[in-house]
Amino acid sequence: MNNVISSNVQDIQISGIRKFYNKVSKYPDAISLTLGQPDFNVPDGIKSALIEAMNENKTGYTSNAGIFELREGISKYLSSLSINYNPDEICLTIGGSEGLMDVFSALVDRGDKVLIPDPAYPAYESCVKIVGGQVINYNLNDDFSIDFDNLENIVKTENPKIIVISYPCNPTGAVLSKKYNERLHKIISENDIIAVSDEMYAALCFNEHYYSVAQFNDIKHKVIVISGFSKMFSMTGLRIGYVCAEDRFMEGIMKVHQYNVSCAPSIVQWAVVEGLKNCMSDAEYMKNEFIKRRDYLYKRLKDIGFNVNLPMGAFYMFPSIRKFGIKSEDFCESLLKEAKVAIVPGSAFGKGGEGYIRISYASNIDKLKLASDRIEEFIKLGSYSK
Repeated sequence: MNNVISSNVQDIQISGIRKFYNKVSKYPDAISLTLGQPDFNVPDGIKSALIEAMNENKTGYTSNAGIFELREGISKYLSSLSINYNPDEICLTIGGSEGLMDVFSALVDRGDKVLIPDPAYPAYESCVKIVGGQVINYNLNDDFSIDFDNLENIVKTENPKIIVISYPCNPTGAVLSKKYNERLHKIISENDIIAVSDEMYAALCFNEHYYSVAQFNDIKHKVIVISGFSKMFSMTGLRIGYVCAEDRFMEGIMKVHQYNVSCAPSIVQWAVVEGLKNCMSDAEYMKNEFIKRRDYLYKRLKDIGFNVNLPMGAFYMFPSIRKFGIKSEDFCESLLKEAKVAIVPGSAFGKGGEGYIRISYASNIDKLKLASDRIEEFIKLGSYSK
């Protein structure tokens, strides 16, 4: 047997994010700003609820969809964002990553066309390829908003089955405006297309108002939401996410979820029930701290000479390095070796990411200051061109 690995899997690459994160171990004095890993502790209320659930032996299987108490809590939380799903339209998953794979596995037949923004979180493209779908990228403008001329032309000519929408965005930090949300609504309502909206960073929108295509009830039958609590409650390793969809989608999604994992971890489900009830102030505190970090890093990068947009969500900055005349992977390699700072090349997020770098500001100000000082010295010395 020469081809023991599926051709679909052979055709995908290991995440460029993890690639650079893994290199840090070779440089013990390096500062890593690679992963989307908040440096805050899990809120105490969630920790206590996790331990309590364990002590009360709530360690068995839950229903496939997850405990009603959490699905009800999520439904109430989403309603505060003007997104309406009842508890029976919500399935708890092992992080948003499982949610993505469940949705694409349930919806995508071989050859189905899936629209994915470029640049974008690399898991979208990889998941689609694993299940045999055809990836078609749509462009973003220089401010990382959607290039609607490009998108509308692709929808008209390619007849895609799915469009992936990702706001607040990893890697750019962009958010969806009211105007562009309405333009997406028009495209979805007027075409035979399903919107898969990744809203993992919804709790980290820095604007006063949050916009999502899931807020339009007239297209609810065409929209699937994927989200979770990894970033909201700084609990990345506890792996709890969710999918929201109407019955026509959920029946298939649930089949994939059931045979893949049975259910999300029981004690974590109970812990998040407590989180949604009594730890929202912790989430708000973390968001405000991220805004302070964003403002610090943005000013430093501008002062150093980078061209960079001010992110309005998540905890990533995506500065341009085009002026330096070097590929993003080469820039990041040099920065790690010469300045001992690890960041992620924009090329890890697609062809449209070339010419950019992603910096995670999920770390404290002291760490960001030291990293910024090293980057400034690196640029002054022209070390990127060596």
